[in-house]
Amino acid sequence: MADTRVIIIGAGPAGLAAAAELARAGQDCVLIDQRATPGGAIHRQPAHPSRTIPMSRVARLRFESLMKGIATPRVQFRGLSHFLGVDGDGFALIEDRTNGRVEKLAAKAIILATGAVEKIRPVQGWELPGVSTAGGMQVMLKETGIAPQGRILLAGNGPLLVALAAQLIRAGNPPLALVEAANPMTKPLTALGLLRHPALLGEAAGFTFDVLRSGLPWMRGASLVRIEQAGSALAAVIRQADGQETRIEVDRIALHDGIRENRIGLPQTNLQDAPIIVHAGDCRQTLGAPAAVCDGARAGRQVAALLGAKACDVAKLERQLARQVAAQKRLARIFSPVAALPALKDLPDETVICRCEGSTVGSLKALLSVKDGLSGREVKHNGRFAMGNCQGRFCAANTAALMAQLRPDMPEASEADLTGRRWPIRPVSIAALLSAAPAEQTNDHEVRL
Repeated sequence: MADTRVIIIGAGPAGLAAAAELARAGQDCVLIDQRATPGGAIHRQPAHPSRTIPMSRVARLRFESLMKGIATPRVQFRGLSHFLGVDGDGFALIEDRTNGRVEKLAAKAIILATGAVEKIRPVQGWELPGVSTAGGMQVMLKETGIAPQGRILLAGNGPLLVALAAQLIRAGNPPLALVEAANPMTKPLTALGLLRHPALLGEAAGFTFDVLRSGLPWMRGASLVRIEQAGSALAAVIRQADGQETRIEVDRIALHDGIRENRIGLPQTNLQDAPIIVHAGDCRQTLGAPAAVCDGARAGRQVAALLGAKACDVAKLERQLARQVAAQKRLARIFSPVAALPALKDLPDETVICRCEGSTVGSLKALLSVKDGLSGREVKHNGRFAMGNCQGRFCAANTAALMAQLRPDMPEASEADLTGRRWPIRPVSIAALLSAAPAEQTNDHEVRL
């Protein structure tokens, strides 16, 4: 069992910014991340430094500044380590993947900066091999420096799709098509408001210019209806803005419908008892990398003050965060879908909701057919929804929404009803648990500072 002052979970923009602020305030911290190097998904570092993909000047300068902030003995980085939760005695449980064991870390404060997770709207066939998330494809591209091979289709909703399309173009394998539920080109006046955010506007304009210049088919106001197996390939059926359906054969499909907070199973904010727990960045409120940096710095200053450091002015950070919130709201309006997508309850019964377990719309309908219905927890245990490797990160919200649509007469289930709040918050091997340090004999220990 190891002791430290502050533990930060997640070395993305928020975690790095929090660590830098704590160091500036004279506080020691340990920065934990599941990857071998800092950066998170947005600043994912390549496995081979010679295989980097071009990044915007804004992103490069942001990452360089964050790394400079943690270049101090006060910040200890520990990679290849997975956060499992906080136990009843207040210890942070960390699985060290290098040594294959679970460790108990005692700390006065824990900052949770676990980032965001993608939202994916289920479509028939999305569980087929070759279908992934757009964020997953982007991370693979950044980590390998090599574009995925074969014919690629990007589909869904949101600016990440445009960014990924531009990055694939630069990497030498342009997508066959980009299917976007919105039509941002019809909202120039809304886009003009981004002039107040030149860094964001410059990055977005660069991606958009690359896509338009390439001649890539950009189907705006369109939606992916279903995915079918076509021999060794995939066939994507797309409904265009005029209602016509188009069939495109590809090798890979990347889906994306926005992002949401990655806080499944995380302990809630606690500013009173030890350990102090604070959420920061996209796991508190999904607003993108620039806002995550501001919020991480806010969390670092907040924790430093709670631990007795000289109070720091957070008013400037709060103003910056408010500006980023306004920018993201404007982006959301620009990328609002042209037409409402069909309700989840109208999907075919064979549509998979939980990819890990193969649970379908039809199986959920059958579970809810009993007179009094089932609670979220009962649906989880009887239908195995949210019980797979992802622990509900991709299916719990959709399952809860579908339950509400199917049985509006029942009390509305929440995402947390399906995922629960307990540790471990992610799968861990029995061997790693058995190699953990011996448990405490009593609960009345004191945290050593």
